[in-house]
Amino acid sequence: MKKKTDSDIQELQKQIEEWKGKYLRALADYQNLEKRTQNEKDELRKLAAEIVLARMLPVVDTLTKAKDHIMDAGLNLAYKELETAFAELGFTKIDVAGKKFNPHEMECIEVVAGEDNMVVEELLSGYKLHDKIVRVAQVKVGKTLQN
Repeated sequence: MKKKTDSDIQELQKQIEEWKGKYLRALADYQNLEKRTQNEKDELRKLAAEIVLARMLPVVDTLTKAKDHIMDAGLNLAYKELETAFAELGFTKIDVAGKKFNPHEMECIEVVAGEDNMVVEELLSGYKLHDKIVRVAQVKVGKTLQN
């Protein structure tokens, strides 16, 4: 049997280090691919949820109007369940009543007499999915009238 020389051993150690480096780079590439794939899946789920929930907004608007005009316990219960389901999905109504006008969350439909730059009335509710605005609220904004 041939005995290994120091140069043979060094050559083998060099090959081991080279293969180890390749393995570690391949492993890092794979882990990055897994993370990127998971992030893309999460973003796709969020987008799908946003599309579905945005499509449901006209239904919510109609139920809100019905609830406000028809005093029915069953309708109120169904509306509450819908609100709860939306909240569990991170889909929430933007609170605008009595707040200062915020053009990022609100659209001014009409300026009326009232406290300057304050929301006087909500005409159409705005909604967020987590922190992303799906629909801005349509509001009437107050303005002090000069005589």
